[in-house]
Amino acid sequence: MLSIIYGDVKNSIYNTNVYFKNSYEPEWLEAELAKKMIRDIDDSEVLSGECINSPVLGQIPPERLSGGVKTLLLILNEPDRIFNASTCGDNCAKWILEIGRIKDVTINLRHMMSFGKDIKFEIKVQNGGETAHSMKELIPIANKYLNEMKQE
Repeated sequence: MLSIIYGDVKNSIYNTNVYFKNSYEPEWLEAELAKKMIRDIDDSEVLSGECINSPVLGQIPPERLSGGVKTLLLILNEPDRIFNASTCGDNCAKWILEIGRIKDVTINLRHMMSFGKDIKFEIKVQNGGETAHSMKELIPIANKYLNEMKQE
């Protein structure tokens, strides 16, 4: 299940680019889900665990993937850690939901991410323990905690 904590989280990994650069494993990129995410988000193909073919940049190392893809790979491969998913755009939201369907993960958000107007999901908001099943339910919950963050 996907859990979200809105606002600042003491043990959240905020700089996902630096963390990814120093911790990713080449085999992460060889998983089928990773290849799908990279193809969808970065429009690139995984050639190996250490080489990606980008239509814009040519052959690149994993460190040159977008911040969103790197964060998704961290969430997928280190589910016991809390990553700042505000480094992801809304184009990553469907993949965050997919990861949450296959394993229990907690992410940190410091903004309102759109998971899709007509998408049904189950997200637990850890700030107050609420569960949301749609954006219509999630928006007021997230807004409450994001507004609290601004007032601090």
